[in-house]
Amino acid sequence: MLSEIRKNVRFNFVVNVTDGGFFGMALGFASFVTVIPLFVNTLTDSKLLIGMIASIHLIGWQLPQILTASHVSRMRRFKPMVIRLTVHERWPFLGLALVALFSPTLGRDLTLALTFLLAGIQAFGGGFAATAWQSMVAKIIPPNQRGTFYGSQSAAANLLSSGAALAAGVILAASGGSSEGFAVNFLIAGVLMFVSFCFIAMTREPATEPKSEVSLQGAAFRQHLVAILRQDGNYRLFIVGRMLIQAASIGSAFYTIFAVRRFEMDAATAGVLTGVLLLSATVGNPLFGWLGDRWNRRVMFGIAGLLAGASAILALLATSANWFFPVFVLFGLSNGGVWTVANAMIVDFGAEKDRPYYIGLANTLVAPATLFAPMLGGWLADAVGFEATFMAAAAAGILTAVVVLILMRDPMRYAEPSPRETAPASSGAL
Repeated sequence: MLSEIRKNVRFNFVVNVTDGGFFGMALGFASFVTVIPLFVNTLTDSKLLIGMIASIHLIGWQLPQILTASHVSRMRRFKPMVIRLTVHERWPFLGLALVALFSPTLGRDLTLALTFLLAGIQAFGGGFAATAWQSMVAKIIPPNQRGTFYGSQSAAANLLSSGAALAAGVILAASGGSSEGFAVNFLIAGVLMFVSFCFIAMTREPATEPKSEVSLQGAAFRQHLVAILRQDGNYRLFIVGRMLIQAASIGSAFYTIFAVRRFEMDAATAGVLTGVLLLSATVGNPLFGWLGDRWNRRVMFGIAGLLAGASAILALLATSANWFFPVFVLFGLSNGGVWTVANAMIVDFGAEKDRPYYIGLANTLVAPATLFAPMLGGWLADAVGFEATFMAAAAAGILTAVVVLILMRDPMRYAEPSPRETAPASSGAL
């Protein structure tokens, strides 16, 4: 089995990076940060509803992951589950195209409801596929290449997403922001999603005996999760670090607004800064992944926290709009590095049979921080001022580094004993 995995490493690396590239390109045409919120903006004036689109995308990815952990732990091959479930994070874009096209007939309320329904299906479809997907990647990509893989995949996604976002803007401008323009963007996104699907379906994954033949359900499942958290203190620190890095990013949503209000930065400069952010993240993805593989992932995670904090400190000290170029460079590097290093690190914890539980917990437990950290940033900005938000972000970045660099240990060199399995409900491998 190991020889078959080694033989196919290069092939699997290429097809899965290509999958990520086309996936990112699709999201450029139907971005949860720009295009879909703009479409929702044509249907409602509610800033809450518009802002919920991006939150749904993030929460849908993180929240459900623990729910599939027990099932994933008993699988001989992860790919079939990935293929079955990832379809549900792809077809909704075709549904959005139809909804946008017929929105004048459907009416605003029904169009809005269908848009949120499809956005939710897309987000949670990804979340339910995520534990199996990350387990598959951990199986087919050697440990010393996982950071490089995630970095390369993310860089490809960011580059193609940037180009697609420009094309999406041209399409919307040419259509005058009409529903037809949105429909075209969503249709292109749907087609690209299924091109991406063709590449992930090419993954070569050999069958192996499941590491766990025990199906934990109900109370036994919950007890096992509690046992992991109770016994693995190093893993708890990793989760705390991931929560803190979410808080370290709360200032980023206000950097541009602050620069416009304080230094009268023009729209053209703001657009350039967006490009700087994307380029920096694209560089940060493979750079942090490569350095993490060859040096130390924990250290790179800590550096990402310091960079996020440094970006907030620079924003606080800024005396002109030009200061925001290094602000966005630092935050872009941090943002790109966090995704790459955190994904590679998750599977370094615990015994292999518990890997799906570690993956699921690491994402599901961070979901509340992902949801509430931006709310905290917005509340601080409204109640006290942008400076308070930046100070909180800087403190969170520094605390991330303290937790990860000083308190936490390298998971690949230090492992807690595997939690003893509680009473099994049933057994059998899928």
